[in-house]
Amino acid sequence: MTIPEIIKDFPRLPADTVRRAAAFQPAILADVAGRRGALHGRIRPLHSGMKLAGSALTVEVRPGDNLMIHAAMAIAKPGDVLVIDGKGDLTSALMGTIMMTACRQLGIAGIVIDGAARDSLEIIEMDYPVFAAGTNPNGPTKNIGGRIGHPVTVGGVTVHPGDFITGDNDGVVVVERQKIDSLLAAADKKVKDEAGRIAAIKTGDTKPKWLADALRAAGVLKDGEAL
Repeated sequence: MTIPEIIKDFPRLPADTVRRAAAFQPAILADVAGRRGALHGRIRPLHSGMKLAGSALTVEVRPGDNLMIHAAMAIAKPGDVLVIDGKGDLTSALMGTIMMTACRQLGIAGIVIDGAARDSLEIIEMDYPVFAAGTNPNGPTKNIGGRIGHPVTVGGVTVHPGDFITGDNDGVVVVERQKIDSLLAAADKKVKDEAGRIAAIKTGDTKPKWLADALRAAGVLKDGEAL
């Protein structure tokens, strides 16, 4: 059986799941997911205030060519986040203002590129969320095939179509589509626990309760010894 290069239909997350998951910082979701799922720190928002959340529409391109991104935009659904495996290439941009404007018009929730973007000042003025490995004024070619709707590797993390993807100033985190619902209660508990810990610190309770045991387990402190 031949697998098509473009897979148009795949399970996406319900809008309510995206809404509830988007309420949590990517850092919280990465923690409750086992401290995993965070893309390499080279993939950053073009501006510190940018945030995104949605179902991943995965795109694989050859370095410096954006033909398949145009194809992905043509089949994207509102709420999708384009997650583009650009192989980390920064020698030319894969997207700029024209494409970003079209993405916004189409209801695409944002862009994650393991590659370069351009027209960054205009995109920042648009306040459209774009996370990229860098910028470059060179434009791309539109000649080479790739794949859409297949698993990709972006920032060292495997992303499947339909996975939950979220980003803020810390970077981008992906959580498996089948797993995100099961993590929301833990994420809510972690937010409350951290708020309680911060409140305690402000009253002077600054030393972690677990520190001495961890130091003993690491062999730094002997039994009965204290800081």
